[in-house]
Amino acid sequence: KIIKDNKIEISTLPPGHGNHKEDSPFLSTSDSASKRSDYYDKNLALFEEELDIRPKVSSLLSRLVSYTNVTQGAKEHEEAESADASRRQVPKVTKCYFHYNQDICNNVVLKDFSLFYFTMLTAISMSAIATNGVVPAGGAYFMISRSLGPEFGGAVGLCFYLGTTFAAAMYILGAIEIFLKYLIPQAAIFHPADIHAGSGAMLNNMRVYGTICLSLMAVVVFVGVKYVNKLASLFLACVIISIVSIYAGAVKSIFHPPEFPICMLGNRTLSRDLFDVCGKTVVVGNDTVPSQLWKNFCSSENSSSAHCDEYFLHNNVTEIQGIPGLASGIIKENLWGDYMEKGQILEKASLPSVDVHGSMETFGFYVSADIATSFTLLVGIFFPSATGIMAGSNRSGDLRDAQKSIPIGTILAITTTSLVYFSSVVLFGACIEGVVLRDKFGDAVNKNLVVGTLSWPSPWVIVIGSFFSTVGAGLQSLTGAPRLLQAIAKDNIIPFLRVFGHGKANGEPTWALLLTGLIAELGILIASLDMVAPILSMFFLMCYLFVNLACAVQTLLRTPNWRPRFRYYHWALSFLGMSMCLALMFISSWYYAIVAMGIAGMIYKYIEYQGAEKEWGDGIRGLSLSAARYSLLRLEAGPPHTKNWRPQLLVLLKLDEDLHVKYPRMLTFASQLKAGKGLTIVGSVIQGNFLECYGETQASEQAIKNMMEIERVKGFCQVVVASKVREGIAHLIQSCGLGGMKHNTVVMGWPYGWRQSEDPRAWKTFINTVRCTTAAHLALMVPKNVSFYPSNHERFSDGYIDVWWIVHDGGMLMLLPFLLKQHKVWRKCKMRIFTVAQMDDNSIQMKKDLATFLYQLRLEAEVEVVEMHDSDISAYTYERTLMMEQRSQMLKQMRLSIAERDREAQLVKDRHSLIRMGSLYSDEEEETIEVLPEKNQMTWTSEKMEAERRNRNNAPENFRELISIKPDQSNVRRMHTAVKLNEVIVNRSHDARLVLLNMPGPPRNQEGDENYMEFLEVLTEGLERVLLVRGGGREVITIYS
Repeated sequence: KIIKDNKIEISTLPPGHGNHKEDSPFLSTSDSASKRSDYYDKNLALFEEELDIRPKVSSLLSRLVSYTNVTQGAKEHEEAESADASRRQVPKVTKCYFHYNQDICNNVVLKDFSLFYFTMLTAISMSAIATNGVVPAGGAYFMISRSLGPEFGGAVGLCFYLGTTFAAAMYILGAIEIFLKYLIPQAAIFHPADIHAGSGAMLNNMRVYGTICLSLMAVVVFVGVKYVNKLASLFLACVIISIVSIYAGAVKSIFHPPEFPICMLGNRTLSRDLFDVCGKTVVVGNDTVPSQLWKNFCSSENSSSAHCDEYFLHNNVTEIQGIPGLASGIIKENLWGDYMEKGQILEKASLPSVDVHGSMETFGFYVSADIATSFTLLVGIFFPSATGIMAGSNRSGDLRDAQKSIPIGTILAITTTSLVYFSSVVLFGACIEGVVLRDKFGDAVNKNLVVGTLSWPSPWVIVIGSFFSTVGAGLQSLTGAPRLLQAIAKDNIIPFLRVFGHGKANGEPTWALLLTGLIAELGILIASLDMVAPILSMFFLMCYLFVNLACAVQTLLRTPNWRPRFRYYHWALSFLGMSMCLALMFISSWYYAIVAMGIAGMIYKYIEYQGAEKEWGDGIRGLSLSAARYSLLRLEAGPPHTKNWRPQLLVLLKLDEDLHVKYPRMLTFASQLKAGKGLTIVGSVIQGNFLECYGETQASEQAIKNMMEIERVKGFCQVVVASKVREGIAHLIQSCGLGGMKHNTVVMGWPYGWRQSEDPRAWKTFINTVRCTTAAHLALMVPKNVSFYPSNHERFSDGYIDVWWIVHDGGMLMLLPFLLKQHKVWRKCKMRIFTVAQMDDNSIQMKKDLATFLYQLRLEAEVEVVEMHDSDISAYTYERTLMMEQRSQMLKQMRLSIAERDREAQLVKDRHSLIRMGSLYSDEEEETIEVLPEKNQMTWTSEKMEAERRNRNNAPENFRELISIKPDQSNVRRMHTAVKLNEVIVNRSHDARLVLLNMPGPPRNQEGDENYMEFLEVLTEGLERVLLVRGGGREVITIYS
């Protein structure tokens, strides 16, 4: 009878008791009247207060049949589509082609000018960085690392070190080539077996003598840098004398060109070391006999019966001057490019020739190109002549005033050498035949040095000057490279190089010199200059690129510390220099450029992986701040589109008395949900005064950061101090984040033990937080039994993630399992979606509509519709409600008693004196409790004795009220909903790995807050892992692409 009465009372509730007019974006107003009965549905009474903004799933699915008003992005999607159709136009694309004269671009003068241009730009950038503070040892590495950070500095510094080391090998090979070809050819150890094996024997000789020369240079450098400096003066004098002799010889060639004949067959150049007389016949006495040249091309010495090469027979042999002189006008022929393929014979186009195909047997008698030449190849070979601009900066530690010496010395050196290069190229083109200029090994001139023949007074001036010049350059490289490596090792950014930071007592880098010598030996064993040059060119160009980048970044960021004394710089010049370096890398050799970048990238990632904890105030950090500021300002334009929405978490953590994280699995769950994407803020609250708790705040932040690192949570930490925990949580919810990078989802723990505690603060703080998130339009996730959640090391090989979709609040319930399944822990779990059908719902149609909806959302899940029939309220539900209300009433009476208030005040005072750090949910001071400053001795008066007697007399009456209490009917209906839903959920999802469930909102009347906690407990009883979810009031998932 009681149950029947309750049923009658439930169906005749007065107006205003939860009957709210339905105003939902998902339901039309025409459906309102017919659907009002849903608000009185006993099976959903727990959600009835929010059905106007969170409709039933059955109501939603009935509106989704056409799939036109599903998501937030749909309307603007359709509007934009129709608007675009009216004004859609196909833009005209104008293709501009810049034609240029390839021959002009390919001439040597342009190479020299372009190299001068970009080396000068690099020198300007380097001068600006070098004058922005003290530059100790390390030179270019120091400047790049302090401007762009240890990762870039270490990567580029090591590549520059390798480039400098290979440059030493190249200079030594050049010196040995001069030594064997022009100084003492008799010193060759290996000799060619035939005319076709000459290059192999030459390379072997260079390997042997190069190793000996490298050893001697290493000994000089090991003895001390002062001896290198003394030798440098001698080498410089030799170079200056050689340059002056070239100019003198060019001037002399105007009036008296040197005798330097070359032999031509038709227009082809002949190798002069294979014959003696440039002619087909020679006169011996009174007889004309075939010459040595004839014997080379013909099978018999008898001119009448000999079988000769066709080309030899049809063309004449002529002798022309290899150095016609400055007044000859030969520059007109040499002005244009003439690149050759490998094996192509050197020809002079102005000479007459009968084009007859000759025999391949006579190919070795001509001068031919040993490699294919092109603009890119020649730039790569010519570029090492411009790599000396870092020589001064490499030895910055040995300079008295590096800030003054580096800019002046570098710019003057580049200007001087560029003028020498430019004028020398013009003079060579104006004085020397083109076939001689293209004769790499001097075969046409009997191995004579062409520049030496041009010079005055003697060719030996050039030979000796060139030899000492290359030896001096090699010494400079062997001096600078170990110091560069030592600077990198001393910074300790690459652990395994630490040993190379040690040296002799005076600081000389002994171990670094040893490694440098070994690497240079590898370059010498390669032996071919054309193989070594592209390798070192890439490393030098990469260094120059990052010097320009460092200057540009510092200039654009306008950091307060950027105050260089050198004023003649601009960020546009630096960017131009950087672009030219990058272009030249790929022009010279694109595959070497990719290899060099790959090596630098691997070094960068290695340094980053090792964690180079160096704070040098580098520009990359400033650039990151500027980029972050720009991005944040862009995000301020508006909220993210539904397609871009993802949970940006604010995780509220609880700390224990030792300032340790009480539930680390909260962070584990956050890391599994985020997988390193989006924003994660971990917050906690310390109860107290900020002036007194600053140290505890710092310790708490460090403890949380350590735990975040252990759980692999990438995010930020924020700890606030507040007089009350609930106020601190409200501050976190309001103020965390910056600009558009703010959280949209709050993750908080469940207040375990709230039933056993007589202190109401735990669950009041919890409910207050739920209300705060709702007011702020934030989503909320409450992982219950979080200690049972899997760690990052566990793997679920099977199982289900069950979603109980009872009311629609934006699609959070469907998005969260998808995000969890991206993590390796949940990847193999399957997804099931359950929804509830009432008596008047078509469950078959609901299942079809839900399956179609999931198909449109591109989500794979099993769909089940659970029918919940109307049933009478059971006696268990009634008793459960009665016990809940009796407990609540009893605790209220206990809190109102005077003795309890005094005891509670003393308890709060004691706990405040022992533990100043308040927990997140249970250590907050209740507003109704007044903490006494101290406990006074009680003095009994007649009034107090009378009040105590009245309280004792009222105790039986209070007990009788508890016995006769009658449960509120709205609470009975809500308990009925919780019990029925829990039965269904436990029956279907008892073996699920995780259960996601709509979290009902707290009651609008705050007097029922304690009952709300009981409803949640009943709703989730018997489930191992539960995630209660509340949407933030917006759609978070869409069917549109």
